[in-house]
Amino acid sequence: MPPKPSTLTASMIADLQSHGIRLADPKAGVASRRGGAGPSDHKAMTIDGITVMVPVHTATAFDSPFKASAPAADGSVEVTCDGRSVGTLSFPPRPRFYDLQTAEGVPYSHIATLHGRDVLATTILQTCIRYQSRTKTCQFCAIGQSLAAGRTVAHKTPAQLAEVAKAAVALDGVRHMVMTTGTPNATDRGAAVLCDSAAAVKAAVALPIQGQCEPPNDDVWFTRMRDAGIDTLGMHLEVVTPALRQRIMPGKASVPIERYMTAFEAAVPVFGRGQVSTYILAGLGDTRETLLDISARLIALGVYPFIVPFVPISGTPLEDHPSPDPAFMASVLQPLAQMLRDGGLAAESVKAGCARCGACSALSTFEKLLPVREAA
Repeated sequence: MPPKPSTLTASMIADLQSHGIRLADPKAGVASRRGGAGPSDHKAMTIDGITVMVPVHTATAFDSPFKASAPAADGSVEVTCDGRSVGTLSFPPRPRFYDLQTAEGVPYSHIATLHGRDVLATTILQTCIRYQSRTKTCQFCAIGQSLAAGRTVAHKTPAQLAEVAKAAVALDGVRHMVMTTGTPNATDRGAAVLCDSAAAVKAAVALPIQGQCEPPNDDVWFTRMRDAGIDTLGMHLEVVTPALRQRIMPGKASVPIERYMTAFEAAVPVFGRGQVSTYILAGLGDTRETLLDISARLIALGVYPFIVPFVPISGTPLEDHPSPDPAFMASVLQPLAQMLRDGGLAAESVKAGCARCGACSALSTFEKLLPVREAA
């Protein structure tokens, strides 16, 4: 069992994820990510055995008081804050499957990427029905950036995903996979393409999979996704105050929160308590009380609320929006960790996906800091 993290570790993770970090050697370890879906403009870093995603290409990171030195001979990286040493970290190594390509010449890294240390992630459809319209697009979204830059392909086929997943498990010890997608339509909202992709991967390799999409129009899709091989489901609220949703993500806000809640209620019996999650961005205007109130509703349904600090991505309408203060994040994540325990949910019990990985938030670290319960 890994050693229990310290409060210093949790504080350092929260600080780094809010402020970002300047890199003396940007090429060390796993390449940082620019644009695209998921944790963009980030780089994976390991602190006290915990791998987290830290912003490195944002305006905040460029002005961060934190700086990471070039790796020493043993791989350790000194972290300084305003020139004062505050600790060390390391970078996960570049995955070996990145050196491969398909028979058609498509690099494996254009089909799926490594998140954290052992998570394979892909955006099956790198397009979205809302992305081309600034009156509909989510203002924090950069799904089209990596496609425009030639770092990915628009549609990853089931065969391509199966090929890359098999290699990532064999060469780099990948332990679970995240499949997300741009929203292709207003009906199944991506569930169908998730089914096809998951079935192909599961036929090639035994790998737990999280599928991520907006709530489909028919709850029957939850059973179809499970039967196709999806182990956990993510339906991401991102913002929870209705007025903020309408302003920040006007297209996605057309699917109201109450539809999410009925979808969660239908999905949990299919996937199990704790195997359905939602991703919520703290720092876009939702208050602490709002975030904890919605979390209480979600936990009661058996849904894991994965709350992460908002990170502005260059080239989006919110590129200059500040990340939340670390103290604000701690004021949300500390009580949320206790709420999760009281509700019988835990990141380590999730089979696959963002909550299991935990790299984009200090939430799972706060969970580990809770006092050990004595046996009854």
